[in-house]
Amino acid sequence: MSGPSRRSAPWMIAAALVAAALVAGAATAASGDATPDDPTASGAAPDPTLSVSMAYEFLDARVDEFCDGDGRCLPRSYQGGFFTDLPTWDFTPSFVYDDALVIIAYTARGLPDDLRRAQAVGDTLLFVQDEDPIGDGRVRTSYEPHGIRQGRVEITGPGTFTGNQAWTGMALTRLFHATGEQKYLDGAVRIAQWIQANTADMARAPYGYTGGQLEDGTSLVWKSTEHNSDIAGFFTQLAQLTGDSVWADRAAVATDFVAAMQSADGHVDTGTLLDGSTVNTHPVPLDSQTWTSLATGDDRYDTALDWTLANLIATDGQYQGPSISDTDVSKVWFEGSGHLALALKLRDGAGDADRAEALLDSIRLGQRDAANGDGKGIVATSTDGLDSGFGDLYYASLHTGATAWYLLAAAGDNPFSLPAD
Repeated sequence: MSGPSRRSAPWMIAAALVAAALVAGAATAASGDATPDDPTASGAAPDPTLSVSMAYEFLDARVDEFCDGDGRCLPRSYQGGFFTDLPTWDFTPSFVYDDALVIIAYTARGLPDDLRRAQAVGDTLLFVQDEDPIGDGRVRTSYEPHGIRQGRVEITGPGTFTGNQAWTGMALTRLFHATGEQKYLDGAVRIAQWIQANTADMARAPYGYTGGQLEDGTSLVWKSTEHNSDIAGFFTQLAQLTGDSVWADRAAVATDFVAAMQSADGHVDTGTLLDGSTVNTHPVPLDSQTWTSLATGDDRYDTALDWTLANLIATDGQYQGPSISDTDVSKVWFEGSGHLALALKLRDGAGDADRAEALLDSIRLGQRDAANGDGKGIVATSTDGLDSGFGDLYYASLHTGATAWYLLAAAGDNPFSLPAD
């Protein structure tokens, strides 16, 4: 894959906005470490049931923080450390990928207040879709929650990356499945039509879907494994909900592209170069391994999970789990720990249940002890400065997306699939 991705965009935007402030010097990061008098301050991971409850409390607070008078809410994606630790800086934008995960995590538990909050965020995604200056069904990378609180749309990340569209679509299909309200399925279909009209590449083999568009309308002509995995899941859900087999046919195109990216040793490469055909072999990202397995359910990707366990696992102090890519395996990416744990749970091979539980235990330790934590939410990385390999760094800041992935993994709920009725 070449150019910005769903994964790297939030951090690139934040880094650009705060670079000048960082030169002037940041305040010392606050630590979430337990005190010596804390009875839970031991090497044992926190109780799983309590941990899950606290993680939902974190999401509740984030969703309820920025709401308008019509019941629409939009949670900030990151808080603390790099994103909040400067005296005059508080980075509050909300990334639609994270918002989608929050919605799906709420539908996974499905309590009345969970569904109310899921709809509050989902209604906001429909609002920004309807109010987009182009108005062709797309959503953008990120929005400002302060704007939503005031009843207006403020775009902070104007790019239209294909993976973001598919994740927003999957959140809306989940809401339709959970509530039966047609507006959510209608919004999902509009997004899918945008993806098909603007990113389908049936001219350059392996056929698939390209990266989306920049703010000025320039098309991103590389093809991404992660984006095509997202589309495979999203379009399959649309086929199930609409009964229209064209979406199943289109999902198969994305699925075939993903298969074409699998290498001889089993791992799945990141996508193509700008020509749309030549495989981009570096870096090798985690989500090309885990999301292919989750999105397709194909056991051919068992080897990709095995490759991950052999090549991407980091140890950082008391924490152990996957990194973002093979560029830097010095720190744990807790968001990735969530989807790796889920993929292992669902594969359910010999030893997978124990491996998944070990990953979840490490996330729970981070929930309790990690720098910049609050004892409820999950920080993005075990410590600051994890190099993604895509031109950006990740930080130990509280993250709605990482928290939602943890909750989905704990529940064994695959966001790429609709729940069984």
